[in-house]
Amino acid sequence: MTLAKAYQALIDKNELVYDAAQDKVMRRLSDLSQALFEFKQQPVPYWQKLSANFGIYKQPLPNFKGVYIYGEVGRGKSMLMDLFFDHTQVEKKRRVHFHAFMQEVHAGMHEARKHIKLERYKSDDPLEPVAKKISDAASLLCFDEFQVTDIADAMILRRLFTKLFDAGVVVVATSNRVPEDLYKHGINRQLFIPFIDLLRDKCDIVSLAAKQDYRLERLLGHDVYFSPNDQTAKSQLDNIWNELTDNTVGEKIELEIHGRKLEIEQSHKNIARVGFSVVCAADLGAADYLAIAKRFNCLLMDDIQQLSAEYRNEAKRFVILIDALYEQGCKFICSAEVDVQHLYLKGDGVFEFDRTISRLMEMRSEAYIAANLQK
Repeated sequence: MTLAKAYQALIDKNELVYDAAQDKVMRRLSDLSQALFEFKQQPVPYWQKLSANFGIYKQPLPNFKGVYIYGEVGRGKSMLMDLFFDHTQVEKKRRVHFHAFMQEVHAGMHEARKHIKLERYKSDDPLEPVAKKISDAASLLCFDEFQVTDIADAMILRRLFTKLFDAGVVVVATSNRVPEDLYKHGINRQLFIPFIDLLRDKCDIVSLAAKQDYRLERLLGHDVYFSPNDQTAKSQLDNIWNELTDNTVGEKIELEIHGRKLEIEQSHKNIARVGFSVVCAADLGAADYLAIAKRFNCLLMDDIQQLSAEYRNEAKRFVILIDALYEQGCKFICSAEVDVQHLYLKGDGVFEFDRTISRLMEMRSEAYIAANLQK
């Protein structure tokens, strides 16, 4: 099945909604898929095969531009790239998260330096054997979440990708950033600029400007507030996390806020999961909660306790968090000890908490979720 037919089949089965922006990107990927297939089908004369065995003749390398897809989260970039990967007939291909790929590169360079010291390699460049190993294993590389924040990555990317492109590797990548915004404000960024030029030379830069976050559309029809806080509630949050992230475990990240680091326990793209005690029992303030609300457009929270004057600080922080999420249109999914109307015991502070209860009620409504799918 061709990529175009596979995409249409998903629409016909109501697993996708047709989107003109997605269709445009899909067609560019389909052209590349067809070009790679036709290149593979080109017959090689017998004399060339024979001479290749003696190192006299080398088969030509593909000379196609790859595709770099950028756009906001949840617009279907990874889905389209995965369809392309699954329906492109290339014998040696690999799909990998860019962060994991760069970790492998650095580990490979570390190992290569050991062999260089022992004079096991002719080259003194530790990137040489690493790039050769990568290009030997895959002529098509598909990278998810292409981003550059680490100076160690930034300083080697041009040399690494020059070697890969020279070996005929075709690259398809997804990113939240246009190439010019990669490694933005990074140390010695002027040394990184040539890589951007190389990327633009070897890949078509394509914007996926779909109008809404299709991943978060999956929340429609779901309840997003679960109580009591038992194993069933935890399983419900686990299921929603898996559905929104396509069964991704997630990773820890740090948000920098006025020179401080705020650790988020579990995140995937624009979705995060935290514990109530970690976020609301810690000494955090409005700037921290605003940073969370701006960074993510969906927050899952486990184990909200019943609040009262006894837990005045936790309640105050929770109020500020909900205000920040509400103002940013962020979706909020949680498990709590009690239902939302009884989240705060009667007594001192209940009046201030009334607005929070009202907002929580609104934030669990389908109207709120639908209204903020484009945020």
